[in-house]
Amino acid sequence: MFFRDRATMFAPSGAVLPALLRAAFAVRARARAGAGPRRRDAGARRMTRRSIREKLVAIVMSTTLAAVVISVGTIIAYDLRSYQGALRHDLATQAELVGHMTSAALAFDDPRLARENLALLRTRPSVRAAALYDAHGQLFAAYVAPGEPNVFPAHAPHTDARQHGKDAYTRDGDDLVLVKPIAENGDTLGTVYLRADNLLAERMRDYILIGLGVTLLALLTAYALVRRLGQSIITPIAAITDIAREVVARRDYSRRAPRISQDEAAELVDSFNAMLTEIEQRTRALEESNREIAREAQERARAQQEVMRLNEGLEQRVHERTTQLELANAELEVAVGEAHAANQAKSAFLSSMSHELRTPLNAILGFAQILASDAMPTTLEQKKEFSSHILKSGRHLLTLINEILDLAKVEAGALTLSMEPVALAEILTECRGMIAPLAAARGVAVQFPPAPGAVLQADRTRLKQVLLNLLSNAVKYNREGGAVTLDCVDAGPQRLRLTVRDTGIGMRGEQLAALFQPFNRLGQESGPQEGTGIGLVVTRRLVEMMGGTIGVTSSPGEGSVFWIELATATPAGEAGAAPQEPQQARETAAQAPGAPHLVLYIEDNPGNARLVREIVGFRPDLRLVCAADGQAGLEIARAELPEVVLTDLNLPGISGYDVLAGLRRDAATAHIPVVALSANAMPRDIERGLAAGFMRYLTKPIDIDKFNEAIDGALKQKG
Repeated sequence: MFFRDRATMFAPSGAVLPALLRAAFAVRARARAGAGPRRRDAGARRMTRRSIREKLVAIVMSTTLAAVVISVGTIIAYDLRSYQGALRHDLATQAELVGHMTSAALAFDDPRLARENLALLRTRPSVRAAALYDAHGQLFAAYVAPGEPNVFPAHAPHTDARQHGKDAYTRDGDDLVLVKPIAENGDTLGTVYLRADNLLAERMRDYILIGLGVTLLALLTAYALVRRLGQSIITPIAAITDIAREVVARRDYSRRAPRISQDEAAELVDSFNAMLTEIEQRTRALEESNREIAREAQERARAQQEVMRLNEGLEQRVHERTTQLELANAELEVAVGEAHAANQAKSAFLSSMSHELRTPLNAILGFAQILASDAMPTTLEQKKEFSSHILKSGRHLLTLINEILDLAKVEAGALTLSMEPVALAEILTECRGMIAPLAAARGVAVQFPPAPGAVLQADRTRLKQVLLNLLSNAVKYNREGGAVTLDCVDAGPQRLRLTVRDTGIGMRGEQLAALFQPFNRLGQESGPQEGTGIGLVVTRRLVEMMGGTIGVTSSPGEGSVFWIELATATPAGEAGAAPQEPQQARETAAQAPGAPHLVLYIEDNPGNARLVREIVGFRPDLRLVCAADGQAGLEIARAELPEVVLTDLNLPGISGYDVLAGLRRDAATAHIPVVALSANAMPRDIERGLAAGFMRYLTKPIDIDKFNEAIDGALKQKG
């Protein structure tokens, strides 16, 4: 029974475990001695910054860890201590058994018998070696387990316990050594030496691994439980926290935290909501009080201001009134100055316009008086010369009136443009035909670019007006035998520059500065060339209204270069066929067989009627009938059925529009072409007339070529 195998018992040594714990505590104490306060402060700060959920998890995990460590440590310490006691007791029992078995061998000095008895220890694998010492401490017999070194003390070890006849336990590396005296009947026969395996370290490692596994499992279980069960504690507090943050951020004290549970957290929610209710009531009361105080303060401030206003002295009031009067006088002086400057500018403009209008009228009236006077007989050559002067002055006067009207419309913003894609080649062809006679009379060569394919975004009529003005100026102010060159080049993305270059006398810098001033002809007033001085002003305004720019460079004695830049456009399609030339139309009409074509002219002014009668008299293919008012014209039209009707618009009784409507209502006259001939020459008047149904709209003074072209076109349409 003394040789039972107790190797499976688990119990660490009671002396080793306390030593390890004391060493660990000592190291921890030394580490805390230097960094303890700082770590505690840092840990406290970190803990205060954590959320309640994290704190709850940390507390539960720390508590679980401490409980598991203490419980597992206590169990392991108790079990290892029991194992150590059992191991020592087992070893002592074996030593005592060996002593009894070998006491006879010691008494009879029989080493062989002692070795045989010691060999019985081979059934105990935990015993590595055993030895017997006699009473004198000399080695008597020994046993060594297989594979163990045969090393023993030469003499029996001396210990205090052995001297007193007690067992002595020592450590030899990883082995446990027992030295036990053999005594019989009070006499010491010898000493037993046993060296056995000490399984304490292995047991400790096993228990540490088991403890770590148990601790980890306990921590995981605790974490899962606290995550699941902690919601009942954390959720109400989190709700209170969210409501508190929202209240602080929005100052909305009407918010309330939800009551989720029925425990202390619910009481905390009720208390928090009650606190919010109290704060809300007090806040409202405070705001009302503040509003009342603010109203009282405003009333007191208004009362104080009123008192201060009423207490202002008479001197201050007089000073204010005086200052106001001075300011009013200063503003009045400025206004008077501006009005005076405007009047001067207006007077200067009217003076210039009066001068420009009277100049051609002087020639017209003067030569007309000579022709009409019986006291100043004239020859046929003189009559032709005087008529030429009258015609030239009349045309100049018409040009001046048209340019003044254009300038007035541009300045007043009443000019309307019709922006559309315009083929540049067509405009240049028309300008070439219109400027060629003037250039030929002056002996000036005009060069145009070869049929450009560009298309400009512009008003067709106004673009031709701009180019004709620049070309006519380049021809008029050029030298005899000079040249005018028109060119077009790209000026950038979707921009085209048209340049008019002449070889005239050029201009100085001060002349260029006054170039675009109305009625300023830059010293050419007394020159042989006629002009109004407002053509370039209108040209610049028209170019700017079409979204373009205009510029000029000039050198005295070398000539000038005028240029305009306009936006290009996508071609809108091929232009229609050019209208038939007036002369060709007249020839076609004249070649028609039969009686002369009947033309009805409704005009209340005898002079205008006489003029039309004289023009028609030069055409044998036409016969003219006149009516003095609209009603008479309608009666003649129904009776005579003319092929063409010419009518003024401003007639006595009924207007020209009423005449047109009357003709259209009657089936017998509805097909007759009607041409308007009026002094209302504004673009809106022309547009209104064409929209009303007039086939053509001619303006006074009459252009004979256009007049004949209109008659021929009407006859062709009717035919």
